[in-house]
Amino acid sequence: MKLIVEADGGSRGNPGPAGYGAVVRDALTGQVLAERAESVGVATNNVAEYRGLIAGLEAAAQLAAGADVEARMDSKLVVEQMSGRWKIKHPDMKPLALQAQRLASGFSSVRYTWIPRERNKHADRLANEAMDAAAEGRTWEPSATEADEPDPPPAGWAPPTTEPTTTLLLRHGETPFSGERRFAGTGDIPLTDTGLAQARAAGNALTGRGIDAIVTSPLKRTLQTAQEIAQVIDVPVRTEDDLRETDFGDWEGYTFAEVRERWPAELDAWLADPSVAPPFGESFEATSKRVRTARDKLLVRHRKQTVLVVSHVTPIKTLLRLALDAPPSALYRMHLDVGSLSVVDWYADGPAVVRSLNDTHHLREAAENQALW
Repeated sequence: MKLIVEADGGSRGNPGPAGYGAVVRDALTGQVLAERAESVGVATNNVAEYRGLIAGLEAAAQLAAGADVEARMDSKLVVEQMSGRWKIKHPDMKPLALQAQRLASGFSSVRYTWIPRERNKHADRLANEAMDAAAEGRTWEPSATEADEPDPPPAGWAPPTTEPTTTLLLRHGETPFSGERRFAGTGDIPLTDTGLAQARAAGNALTGRGIDAIVTSPLKRTLQTAQEIAQVIDVPVRTEDDLRETDFGDWEGYTFAEVRERWPAELDAWLADPSVAPPFGESFEATSKRVRTARDKLLVRHRKQTVLVVSHVTPIKTLLRLALDAPPSALYRMHLDVGSLSVVDWYADGPAVVRSLNDTHHLREAAENQALW
């Protein structure tokens, strides 16, 4: 998940009665997810600005502790100090900066961006509301923006009332590595003749499914698959880097048995823990984070549409796992053939629904054509 924190602080007197405001937004949609504001008594502008940043990071951590965060402020001082380009000399600033740094360390990444004051109006308004409330002897309360946010979808099943975004999840066609059951990660492996035939067969099967867009991993085997289908159903293709396969590092091109022989301890650790990566590779946990981001972007860009997603084993299994609200271990309990199709409906007001998994009936056409050759 990617979040934006907008923070500001002010003092009426410098030092004087001070307060801060902070807003957390979804980076993809701009939706306000949280608001924070508070009077901090008598303080300087800089202290209030740091307090606003801390409050914004705390709110973001409550929403998504492992998110990628961009912190936007109109304080050049705080942005430069938190970015490590300016030294922190004032004794009042040092403990606040350390607190902000500790909070930032809990995210996947935090980037600090200076913005002009006119682009930070929301946080500035909240800071002034907090100072006004304190002057009147009141405690600041969140505005209707946050209070009126709808409740999240229930954990259990309930009949949805909205039209879904439908994703047709297609694994690419056969490659030389898939035929020999070798680890195939981010290497640019092309399709075999059989793989190309499987892609054309998928295109024929998908004709008439009302597909609005094709989104594919940028790797050659998926891009070739998507392009073959696009020629059949006449739908444009867009690449999405976060849909690429897991990077298997040193294991690329080896069979499971060969990896077991050469890296037995590393393989056992990888199978036991999704946060463990192959040597010089990528963990399933890291893959899951970027695939979740790709899904969120897709659901925003293609709301209530039908989208063909051409990808690989791990990203497709991850999307299915997220739809099922299943644990990471579910990755090991699913099988996906080359050229297989799985379908998920994503509802805005309810849980996702998996409609099919590993459907390969359309590949009979490709097999029959291969037999004729």
